[in-house]
Amino acid sequence: MTTPQHCPGYEQFKHLQSFSCACPKCGEKKEIFSDEFDRTHRCSACGEEIDFTQCTLEGGA
Repeated sequence: MTTPQHCPGYEQFKHLQSFSCACPKCGEKKEIFSDEFDRTHRCSACGEEIDFTQCTLEGGA
């Protein structure tokens, strides 16, 4: 038996990217991953919907 080189699911998620998005209303930052763009995201501070066109690439996950 051999020890796996990576955690289960590694291949599925190794190309994810992390984006930092600021709330248009209050400026609170929220981290969103590239596989979550098909979902609506709301600010945890004020509840405003976050606009993905305002996101900036932070790095790989």
